[in-house]
Amino acid sequence: MKLTRPVRRANLVVHVAASASWLGLTLGLLALGTAAATNGSPATVEASVRAMKLFADWLLLPVAALTLLSGLVLSLGTPWGLARHRWVFTKFWLTLATITATVFALRPGVNAAVTAVAAGETLPDAGDVLFGPVVSLSAYVFMTVVSVLKPWGLTRRGRRLREAEAGGQARAGRARQTA
Repeated sequence: MKLTRPVRRANLVVHVAASASWLGLTLGLLALGTAAATNGSPATVEASVRAMKLFADWLLLPVAALTLLSGLVLSLGTPWGLARHRWVFTKFWLTLATITATVFALRPGVNAAVTAVAAGETLPDAGDVLFGPVVSLSAYVFMTVVSVLKPWGLTRRGRRLREAEAGGQARAGRARQTA
């Protein structure tokens, strides 16, 4: 499947916008988590964790899913391929890992913090509101660097496909010369 230029460009815009949104949401979560973990005011702590819950419940997963979907369409509809280049493959697996971590670690941690603070208790563990955003932010910055630098070259599958394509072009060139 090869995307037409307008479709590829539109999908690239969607992918970059969704990825930047995911990064921005994570920065927002980190700012709110830092405010909750370092502020002594119960009102500030409660407001911070409640805002984190809104981000985690309503925004993170749709933006993450859009990033994953648009990235898959780009990788499968362009010569980059999903498993041809190591950087694309790495980003795919890191995206899946961060989505999984959001579902099974970040959201439950934020929910536990909101439950505790709403009951009038102190923030049970600053790690609940800081660890997830720090790890996510690190992963997203890494994926951004990888997207820009495109390191590591082809995968084994990518080398085989390139060699097969080169062999097919060489045969086609010889056929043209003899005709």
